Amino acid sequence: MFPLPELLGLEFKTIKAMVKIYCKAFHKTEGVIEHPCAECRDFLIYANEKLDRCPYGQAKPTCNKCPIHCYKPQRREQARKIMRYAGPRMLISHPILAIRHLRAEKRAVPSNIPEQGSNRHRRKHEIELKQK
Repeated sequence: MFPLPELLGLEFKTIKAMVKIYCKAFHKTEGVIEHPCAECRDFLIYANEKLDRCPYGQAKPTCNKCPIHCYKPQRREQARKIMRYAGPRMLISHPILAIRHLRAEKRAVPSNIPEQGSNRHRRKHEIELKQK
């Protein structure tokens, strides 16, 4: 998985917490996020990749407000299922993450997509600068 800075990292941390809640309830795992079931681990890898490649970068709106639907329909439905179940339960197990996510949903969607604003582009640019 790719390291995600600042707001993208916080969003991924929220997704991981939701997957932990969901996986523990439906897949009977111990809930240790480092060892979720294979299905949930695949979803986390997919979510990490999509956050890394998000064209909005650090200005990314929450997924439900985003005009770009980057998840494939099957994965989008999987995310919806996980978030519907885990979202309300986040207030009990991870109240700060839950409140931050609710506040993030209030942010306006940027009108312009920053050129090469994704974390992936930034990482490539940093590598190029270090090689020079």
